[in-house]
Amino acid sequence: MQTEQFFDSQLLNKYNTSGPRYTSYPTALEFSDKFGHDELLNAIEASENRELSLYVHIPFCHSLCYYCGCNKVITRHRGKADTYLEFLAQEIASRAPLFKDYTVKQLHWGGGTPSFLTHEQITTLVTLLKSKFHFAEQVEMSIEIDPREIELDLADHLYSLGFNRLSIGVQDIDEKVQQTINRVQSTEFIEQFIAHAKHVGFQSINVDLIYGLPHQTIETFTRTLNKVHEMDVDRISLFSYAHLPSRFAAQRKLRDEWLPSVKEKFALMKLAIETLCGFGYDFIGMDHFAKPDDELSIAQKNGTLHRNFQGYTTKGNCDLLGLGVSSISAIGNSFSQNIKDLQPYYKAIDQQGHAQVKGISLTRDDIIRGEVIRELMCNLYLDKNMISEKYTIDFDQYFAEDLPLLNTFIDDQLITINEDEIIVDQKARLLIRIICMSFDAYMKQHINQQRFSRVI
Repeated sequence: MQTEQFFDSQLLNKYNTSGPRYTSYPTALEFSDKFGHDELLNAIEASENRELSLYVHIPFCHSLCYYCGCNKVITRHRGKADTYLEFLAQEIASRAPLFKDYTVKQLHWGGGTPSFLTHEQITTLVTLLKSKFHFAEQVEMSIEIDPREIELDLADHLYSLGFNRLSIGVQDIDEKVQQTINRVQSTEFIEQFIAHAKHVGFQSINVDLIYGLPHQTIETFTRTLNKVHEMDVDRISLFSYAHLPSRFAAQRKLRDEWLPSVKEKFALMKLAIETLCGFGYDFIGMDHFAKPDDELSIAQKNGTLHRNFQGYTTKGNCDLLGLGVSSISAIGNSFSQNIKDLQPYYKAIDQQGHAQVKGISLTRDDIIRGEVIRELMCNLYLDKNMISEKYTIDFDQYFAEDLPLLNTFIDDQLITINEDEIIVDQKARLLIRIICMSFDAYMKQHINQQRFSRVI
């Protein structure tokens, strides 16, 4: 892959504004408490899908990473997870009957830190899920791992329960960076754990990296990238650190002067993309990398890549049921979310058996625009005729007010539009979020875009 095409600094600076990551359309900002439990039941009944992806949110972390914007609970007391699992079991018991005719094709545990749980707690939860839902024989089971508080035998235990994919938070291996963000961990152990997980039989291992962290330099981040290459992982998620201290209190511990400048951050991103592509990884979407034989790479080549609340995925045909505090569901033509705070979550489960607090029923316009945005986000290409035929519209007429917004991208040779298609140039890959905003009907109402992170 010719990586130099991604880095026209003049264009990237011109369009480096804030915008959604479009893990859904409409985004979670549009969710409302007007979407109640009856609306969810209607969405389940009306859904044409009968395959299910389960997401389970485990909110606990042993310590606070100062960069983190996730929904989490910091505690050293593992017993708190016992209480959480009791309420989670009640939620599962109330939700599972609604999906009795579904087959689970995918299970993902996120957080927080799912590896906060003990072996016994993990076994209990997996056993419960498999007893309440119908799992396919071939099911993708993945879990996010914090390498600081685990032993090598966790890989054996997870694999024995059916997990076949791991995602490990690495972020950066430099000691000064780690100390500053309050995430000191052993690179040697991470390397050993990944090697052991492969030996045990895990099919796919992902690591998360972040650029733009305090005290990162070209030299230090080069060492991180080289070490990840040595670990020979299957996928890499490369995220831009979004410094939003007004939203995330922990980030106030990170001084502005410690952060790379805009120019330095751009150089770190450029380094990462060039290096990872140079190592032979395919560049997936706008922030993922995968080996050429990985199913994400194959899906992107085939134009079948999908995007949901968990990022890029190949399981686009599944409804998504979120379980646990703050989790998000995508059922049929609806999105919904659970209560974000732990004690109110417990109270809601106690009183009504579920913790759904808000959501949205998709209008026909939402569905059409959502597919347009998803196609562009995933495949950098849109077949206008396919949209016209699928939804019985005239594409150009339907989007008559939106298409002129693309003129600036056409003028800068970032996209090409003809009678049949919209083609995003490779040099616009890092700006795809901004391009997609042209089709976002809700964005016109959001004058203050600072609720979103910058694209670079």
